[in-house]
Amino acid sequence: MNVLLRLLLLLTIPIACGIEEKKMGDFALLPSVHEFTVTGISNLRPSEITYCFSPGGHALPPMDGILATMKGTDSPKNAQLIFDIDSLLDISSEGYVLNIQEERIQLSGKDEAGLFYGFKTLAQLMQDAKEQEVYLPLCSIRDYPLLPYRAIHLDVKHHLDKMEYYYRLIDKLASYKINGIIIEFEDKIQFKRRPGLASADAFSITDWRRLSDYAKDRHVEISPLTQGLGHSSFVLKHKAYAHLRDDPKSDWAYNPLDPETYEVQFDLYRDAMEATPYGRYLHVGGDEVHTTGRGSDQSALALQLTWLNKVCRFAEEKGRIPIFWDDMPLKDAGVWASMFNTELSQEEVDTLWTQNEHKLLKFLNQFPKNCVYMRWNYQAPHALGNEKAMEWFRSHGLETMGATAGQTRWVLMPQNESNIDNIKAFALSSIKNGLNGLLLTLWDDDSPHFELYMRGMLAFAEYTWAGEKRSKKELKSAYRNRQYGYETAADSLAFIDQLEGPVGYWKNLLLKKPGRNLLRREENPMEEVIDLPQADHPGEWSKKYRERLDEAKTTLARTDSVAATLTRLKTLARNNTYNLGIYEQVTHLVRFSNEALLKLKSYDEAPNESARKKALEELDQLSKRFTELRKEMESIYGKTRILHKPEDYILDQDHHSHLANQSLSFDWQFGAELLFLEKLEQSLLKELRHIKP
Repeated sequence: MNVLLRLLLLLTIPIACGIEEKKMGDFALLPSVHEFTVTGISNLRPSEITYCFSPGGHALPPMDGILATMKGTDSPKNAQLIFDIDSLLDISSEGYVLNIQEERIQLSGKDEAGLFYGFKTLAQLMQDAKEQEVYLPLCSIRDYPLLPYRAIHLDVKHHLDKMEYYYRLIDKLASYKINGIIIEFEDKIQFKRRPGLASADAFSITDWRRLSDYAKDRHVEISPLTQGLGHSSFVLKHKAYAHLRDDPKSDWAYNPLDPETYEVQFDLYRDAMEATPYGRYLHVGGDEVHTTGRGSDQSALALQLTWLNKVCRFAEEKGRIPIFWDDMPLKDAGVWASMFNTELSQEEVDTLWTQNEHKLLKFLNQFPKNCVYMRWNYQAPHALGNEKAMEWFRSHGLETMGATAGQTRWVLMPQNESNIDNIKAFALSSIKNGLNGLLLTLWDDDSPHFELYMRGMLAFAEYTWAGEKRSKKELKSAYRNRQYGYETAADSLAFIDQLEGPVGYWKNLLLKKPGRNLLRREENPMEEVIDLPQADHPGEWSKKYRERLDEAKTTLARTDSVAATLTRLKTLARNNTYNLGIYEQVTHLVRFSNEALLKLKSYDEAPNESARKKALEELDQLSKRFTELRKEMESIYGKTRILHKPEDYILDQDHHSHLANQSLSFDWQFGAELLFLEKLEQSLLKELRHIKP
């Protein structure tokens, strides 16, 4: 029977009052289970599963959702569910066996985590059965993960969500069998040892520790990422620490030859580890940085390895496994580009390494052996050069782990179908090569709402646990089923991919050329805003921007379709309507900018003065409409998200042009729109003010 559980069995069962027709439901488990055999339909309704018993005396794990009311009993007699831990099960760690019989359910976990995940699978079966008003299937399930460590990256460097949102996130991750989080704190923790570095809105060490406690009870292990050699503007932007800069003019990187660098970093590590006491890892960063040691004669690679050895020794002394982004040694060796070039043959990759490997071997003895070298690749994990790099680390006794991405430099929402293809490729490669795990990075650089990362996260859960058991289309359907409810699984209700193109087009729609992220750097950013029509040259503007205007019409048609689907989904969804509300806000913002362009076209092509005045009046309403749109968007986003930075917050030099790092308020989200409206007011709308009586 198909493991996707699209089961349409129809059984007729006689009962005392006549004949009751029982239908097998449509059970879209996510992640997929490895072995699932269905033999019929049980006599168990979800509402009847209320009591459970453990022969070994094991306590019920924390439950939410449909199992939240489950109660333990001292006797198996009245229990619908018998559960236990059996360490002798012939199954890998975190595995479980689930059997649903006519009147009873048997669940055995290899260990506590396996038992917990068995409950989560049962909860999904029960939820689907409840929504469809069917009985549970007679079935046996044998399930286990293919990758032991399945972690997401929670990046809070540019904003925080409300703490209660993180608790609900833990519940969601646990329900999909994701068992790790690496939190990139930066200044969002109230440092005890370096209190001047914390943002005024940072959560306390106790707050983060309580979240770690909650996660641990749900088999989610939280480890910290405290940026090291580079990406250190959150420290070096402060005058009190500017003397530690490698380049006195740049707040990007520490000087690795200054002993005080390590005093500061180790204090930050200590606080971060106190906040995440159960994490096995300490991610030290180390990517995208060349240092000179304040003009020393040492190479960038030698300096980086000096730093890396010191922080790795510290981690080992504190009982943590250090993780290090591996890109800089590979860049210094001249093999970096091969990791993203999918056109290179194996021979070409091998030749490139043969020519350059000596640059790495020269320093091989200085590569710490206790470190995990994290091979991040967000676009082409299947490239032969990427696999070659991971093989090189392993062949020299250096542990490696992959990092894929569910969100990178995308605005408003993730693109490329939530990056599903690349997530899948890296997960399958990691499984094939026997790696310990995989990290899903979720960067806050341009800071879409975290709710919009969910599809990528669930794809990651699918492929790291189960491997390739579903097609992409089936996965997307299962995502909708699990996220919103059974009735939303139909392909006709898919909308996310439809919205990606309009969002990508929106980013630079109101600008002369691509560069929304760079507006802050411009001496006169208003000059980067699209030209406006000239009253004495009617029609010329529309000709100049014909292609852009044609695309705007197409985009509005697409967003109309998405809006209609969202409206339909909100009537059908049983869960996560807030998530749909966030997508609605994205749609509204995209529509506004495209509609604004078409209103300019109406003005430019107005056939007479009356039409021209009417077009100007409609343009005059844009500012009011935008104010209302922004207010609604901030209201919806603000239900879970802290939108504004503290008034005394110091913005750093923004070396990578992160939108979310460019203002204290939520203005960064609307930079191009605000400039456009200002330009409109300063030029075209002056004409309206002049002709008004």
